[in-house]
This record gives sequence, C-alpha cells and structure tokens, in this order.
Amino acid sequence: MMMIKKAACIGGGVIGAGWVARLALNGIDVALFDPDPEAERKVSEVIEGARRAYKNMVPDGLPKEGTISYVKTIAEAVADADLIQESVPERLELKHKVLSEIDRNARPDAIIGSSTSGIKPSDMQPALAKNPERLVVAHPFNPVYLLPLVEIVGGEKTSADAIEKAKQLYASIGMKPVVIRKEIEAFVGDRLLEAMWREALWLIKDGICSVEELDDIMRYSFGLRWAQMGMFQVYRIAGGESGMRHFMAQFGPCLSWPWTKLMDVPEFNEELVELIATQSDEQSGRWSIRELEKIRDDNLVAIMEALGRQNDGRGWGAGELHNAYVEQLSQRAKPDEA
Repeated sequence: MMMIKKAACIGGGVIGAGWVARLALNGIDVALFDPDPEAERKVSEVIEGARRAYKNMVPDGLPKEGTISYVKTIAEAVADADLIQESVPERLELKHKVLSEIDRNARPDAIIGSSTSGIKPSDMQPALAKNPERLVVAHPFNPVYLLPLVEIVGGEKTSADAIEKAKQLYASIGMKPVVIRKEIEAFVGDRLLEAMWREALWLIKDGICSVEELDDIMRYSFGLRWAQMGMFQVYRIAGGESGMRHFMAQFGPCLSWPWTKLMDVPEFNEELVELIATQSDEQSGRWSIRELEKIRDDNLVAIMEALGRQNDGRGWGAGELHNAYVEQLSQRAKPDEA
C-alpha cells in the first residue's frame, strides 16, 4: 500500500481541520495554509478533540504525531507533499484560483484531492494547466478524523493511475475509499442526505413534528439499522425469506403514492430559518459546540467498537475497518526495531 510521507491542507475550516487531525494523528507531517488569522486556534481546538477521541479509541498508545506547520502561502504548503487536500469554500471561482496555484507549485506526481461536497471534478480541472489528470474529488464526512468514508470521483481528465493512487493513499490513513462510477454533482452521499433534508424541512415547516422529534425518530429507529447495514441490506431482510424481490413487490407501489414532497422545495426564507434555528436552540442550546463534538465523538467510537466485536470478533461493516485501523495505529505507535 502506498503511504503518505508529507501532506498539505489548503483550508482549515471544519472539514480542513478534520483532515489535518486525521493526517497528524497517523504520524504524517502536515503543512496548512489558511488566510484566516484565527486558523491556528480553530484548528488546534479540533485537533484537541480528535486527539481525545483517538486516545479513547487506542488506549495503548498512538503513533508519534506528525508536525503541523501553519504556512503563509499555498506554494510553501504544497512543496514536496504527496497528498494535497483542498478544502476551501464551495465557490467555483475560488476553487479555480486555489487549484491553479496548487498545480503550479506541487510535484507533478502529487495527488490533489478536493473536499468539495458537490462540484464535479471536470468543472474544476480547467484550472490545472500542468497536470489536470491528478485531480480527484475526495469527499469526506464530518468528523473526518473518525468517519472513514471518502467518495473518490474522477473527472474527464483524471487518470486511472490517479484514482488507484488516491484509493491507496486514503486507505493508508484508515479510510474507506469508494469510487463513484459516474461523475455527477453532489456524488452519492450528499444526494441521499439532500433528499432527506428536503423532506425534513417540509415536516418541520408544516408542523408535523419538531426538530427534536424528527431527530428522535431517526436515531431510535432506522439510524441504528443504517449504521451497521445500510439501506439495501436492511430492506432485503424486510422481505423475509423471499428477500429483496418480495420487498420490492410489496413496497414498490408506494413510490407512486403522494407520501413525500421530495421533488418540491419549501421556500427558503427567514421564517423557515427562524423556525428551525429556534427549535434547534431548544433541543441543543444547553451544550456548546465543543461539548456536542465530544458527545458525538464518544458515541461514534462506542458504536464502531460495538460493531468491531460482532462477527465472532472480526467486526461487521464499519466495525471491521475500525478494528484494522486501531491495529494499524497501534503498530505505528511501536518503536522501530533496529
């Protein structure tokens, strides 16, 4: 498996800081460029939370942390980097400006991964005049340092070698790379989330339930099922002994019933924002964001550890990968033998 010796992160927001944390806690030196004067403080707070989660996950010791350098230019950040992770705001013109500068200054064999949530790589590649073939979308999920999935999407000019190299590099830091077969806006994960988000907004707007009640419905039911099997494997079981064919025959006609408003968008106005924000404050306002992050991280580690004990200790789903990642970190924590 190919390994990352040095990484660069361009952008230190929520996602960028998560990348910095995962890389550094794997023992990889990271150079970070972010023009925000508060970037070092913000990233340090995220890393502190990630370090806490990792110590709970691997109590016998972690690898020596990689160094984190806060640099003043993109050129300085990407020099000699094997992997460059771009995590700047979702504005195509900004992506073009940043990616162009990365392309001019990075090693030609370095992989450039964009954390974009929805922009197609083919729309970003015109900015790379030198080596557009090494750009991939590498879309993670928050918190990046714990959730292992990364969607890998190639553009029209992305080479097969870059896709394979990206898979190996992200797998080397404990991630689950899934290559999306066809380039599409928002990829797969965010398309599913957007559909649920849209329906959730209607349910709140129409007074069917509150923010807290909707979250309870998710986390006490299908959220638990999805955490360990996903959608189709769960529905296969729901079909009984006849499996997926019976499930499709039984529930397929529901698709034509007027149950949802998935193709209709509620008007996004101040009234809707205030409704959602007020209910969210009532639900969670007693915790700070950092406290919520700790609660989230502890829960995620516990769920993955529980899944890791299944299947006669071999682990199931994310639990199997979690076991391998914990072992990988433990091995890297051991001093090199002479």
